[in-house]
Amino acid sequence: MRKIPGAWIIAACALLVGALSPFAPVSTPAVEKDRPFSIEAVLSAPFPSNLIAAPRGDRVAWVFNAQGRRNVWVADGPDFRARQVTNYTEDDGQELSQLAFSPDASVIVYVRGGPPNREGEIPNPTSDPRGARQLIMAVRLEDGKTWEIAEGSNPQVSPRGDLVAFERRGRIFVAPLVGGERERPLFEARGRNGSPVWSPDGTKLAFVSARGDHSFIGVFDLHKRTITWIAPSVDRDRSPVWSPDGRRLAFIRIPGAMADPPRTREWELPFSLYVADVETGEARSVWTSPNATAGFAQTYPAEPLRWAAGDHLVFYSEHEGWMHLYSVPVSGGKETALTPGEFEVEDSTLSPDGRVIVFNSNQDDIDRRHLWQVNVDGTGLRPLTRGTGIEWSPVITAEQRRILCLSSTARRPAAPALVEERTNTVRVIAPEVIPRDFPEPHLVEPQPVIVKAPDGLSIHCQLFLPRDARPGDRRPAVIFLHGGPIRQMLLGWHPRGYYHRAYGFNQYLASQGYVVLSVNFRSGIGYGRAFRLAPNQGPRGASEYQDVVAAAKYLQRRPEVDPQKIGLWGGSYGGYLTALGLARNSDLFAAGVDLHGVHDWSLRARLREGGGGWGIHGQELMRLAWESSPVASVRFWTSPVLFIHGDDDRNVDFIETTDLIQRLRAEGKAHVEQLIFPDEVHDFLLHRNWIRAYRAAADFFDRFLKGGQP
Repeated sequence: MRKIPGAWIIAACALLVGALSPFAPVSTPAVEKDRPFSIEAVLSAPFPSNLIAAPRGDRVAWVFNAQGRRNVWVADGPDFRARQVTNYTEDDGQELSQLAFSPDASVIVYVRGGPPNREGEIPNPTSDPRGARQLIMAVRLEDGKTWEIAEGSNPQVSPRGDLVAFERRGRIFVAPLVGGERERPLFEARGRNGSPVWSPDGTKLAFVSARGDHSFIGVFDLHKRTITWIAPSVDRDRSPVWSPDGRRLAFIRIPGAMADPPRTREWELPFSLYVADVETGEARSVWTSPNATAGFAQTYPAEPLRWAAGDHLVFYSEHEGWMHLYSVPVSGGKETALTPGEFEVEDSTLSPDGRVIVFNSNQDDIDRRHLWQVNVDGTGLRPLTRGTGIEWSPVITAEQRRILCLSSTARRPAAPALVEERTNTVRVIAPEVIPRDFPEPHLVEPQPVIVKAPDGLSIHCQLFLPRDARPGDRRPAVIFLHGGPIRQMLLGWHPRGYYHRAYGFNQYLASQGYVVLSVNFRSGIGYGRAFRLAPNQGPRGASEYQDVVAAAKYLQRRPEVDPQKIGLWGGSYGGYLTALGLARNSDLFAAGVDLHGVHDWSLRARLREGGGGWGIHGQELMRLAWESSPVASVRFWTSPVLFIHGDDDRNVDFIETTDLIQRLRAEGKAHVEQLIFPDEVHDFLLHRNWIRAYRAAADFFDRFLKGGQP
């Protein structure tokens, strides 16, 4: 079947975009005279993650990644003055994550190092000849002393404070928190065993035993040295949570695997909530999603199920078309919608007394995130923050019930913050860590833009317009395409580190005179289930590509933009759409930077389980997957491209880039450049590699969109 460039899509977009998008210059507040800033400067602020609250007192902890130097920080109420408690001084590519307090809040356990790839190799992006390990570490907060507990991940400190349970290569181990004995396997059992959860009294441990086509929940009794399997079935059980008295266990059940799943099913996964008697292992269903197509979602936070006060289960579901929180009595009955409306809930936390849920959502502000509070019985819903900021990862302290979160704005990068409930604002803690040369006053505020795709779907975008842009400038423009695709770019610094950096690079491009448009194409989150599961997406027809073209037509009609100088850049799924744009429409897109993109869906289906994660099985779907890929249109590709990829990528196989480059070389029509990072993963672990990547991208766009010279 002959593929032709997408001129028919371009024609269809022109009238729709022209009729619906205003092109008046965007006004910005007056600030001090702009000065040039570097990529290094705009990416210099530490990025916070892993915010947690201690089980006692008013202590919180988080991780700061300061230009690759990752360290644990803590702050204590009432003033929450921050201090660094570990001392890692190098950009060494070793992740720091999975923080957990000891019961007395005097020690923090954490994981240093990334997870293994399919060959069991730990990320080693510096190519250290000694190799790398994933270590469970501990730090004593009084004096900063650190020590190694064991190799592994997912550490869970016993309520008694004596042991740490953790995972390693499909087995569960325990080790003393403060030294003494070496780690030991807790038990031997078939399957890949993980997700350990201590009972409230520390005498039992619930876990998940994944066995390919099904999974069980087990309970190991440390005194009796026995395993009780909880209501074993052909289904997949997950996310065990204990009742406060330790006698019952709640969990989520989703269907087991099928040998030949329906070809038309893109994501149909009903689920049920079960409550079990721990002693007998018998369980009963207390709630089931009301329809087969809209229950269990594709992505969840760390705690999709909680046991709340009054014997209520609080859980996430999107059976009403949007990701929301619900509660249901443990005895069963009708669910209560805690967060009704056309918006999405993301992070949440349960108050120490189990009566209140604090969560973030895009209610009334679809391209930002704000904090809200609701009682577990559905009463008392109210906002905690408002305005033009973005708030996520809320926690509640144990003693004074203070609410903290991570927060950003359009100009201020992410930082831990204290919520001031009386004013619905936040106060940043640790503002002193932001470097003096961080160019906050010189950043632009992205403006919300909606473009219409040819099929009428509204596509939300963020426009970064240079401060000095004027009609008739004929500036180069760049479209940014996020990955995922279950992601959403926002009107400010992003909650995820990967997109926090991307936002910073978009700001840099705007400071260099580019008009930048970040596009939240269909298949992303934030706009409901129907938008996320848009028909014919990705390998089933690339329907989101029409959104990319609609965005380009919008830019072509802006009076500041040179319509012949529009580029594309994006990573992962955004790399896929970047390559697709260059392959199908080199007449529209003048250059592109493709970071670790998927370039052949049929190849991915052959290399990875589950039809490449997209259910691509059978001749017809494989054919459609090929036709939806950049490789199918490579003979039309003439625009220059820069490929950037790490060869230890665990998300997108490196051969996706090696294969496409060979095809482009064989065609001989496009200028091809590459920047390859040996031993680097998908989300680059070395800060200096991000700097190199963005420098190379900026230089590439300058040559091909500004100068037009290789």
